[in-house]
Amino acid sequence: MVTAQNTAPATPSVGAEHRTRLQEGMARAVAAKGYSDTTIADIVREAGVSRRTFYEHFADKAECLTALYESASANALAVLRGAINPQSDWQAQLEQALSAYFGALACNPALLRTLFIEILGLGMPGLAARRRVNQQLVELMLEVVNNRPGEPLRKNPLQPMMAMAVVGGINEMVLQSIEQGRAGQLQELVAPAASLLRAATSMDL
Repeated sequence: MVTAQNTAPATPSVGAEHRTRLQEGMARAVAAKGYSDTTIADIVREAGVSRRTFYEHFADKAECLTALYESASANALAVLRGAINPQSDWQAQLEQALSAYFGALACNPALLRTLFIEILGLGMPGLAARRRVNQQLVELMLEVVNNRPGEPLRKNPLQPMMAMAVVGGINEMVLQSIEQGRAGQLQELVAPAASLLRAATSMDL
């Protein structure tokens, strides 16, 4: 007998769980086969849900990969923001934040490759998603560098294009580490990334 209980729509928490499982399934499938060879069947098998559930959340695998990229990037950005202590010395604050950020990225090398390489396989939609994340990093950088508590406003604040150049440089460092099989050693990038940002801020003094 069909009851109201088993015909009721899924609660938001169940829906959120399914969405998360699908993103995790996408990450595992892409890590194993690459994005181009990954199918919806692969994703739902890894996620342990039905194909119908997949289409309740995503129109296609590109949308699922984009959601995975944005979710994982948001987590890394939250770690970066959480590591910023406005009361600390600027140099120490910079290195602590970068160390936390690279640590968050390096904790899952397979996912890291998906986020930095496979996302570009989506073409323009993937590039647009990456641009949005880069812009969030730029805005955070401008906020921190140009508004230091206890210090006078900078006469020549860090400019958005210079901040974007720093973000691009850091992304290239990460990509090189992935290509060299050193995705798990991103802490090595803290010093050069900090030097790059210091150089950019010095140019705007």
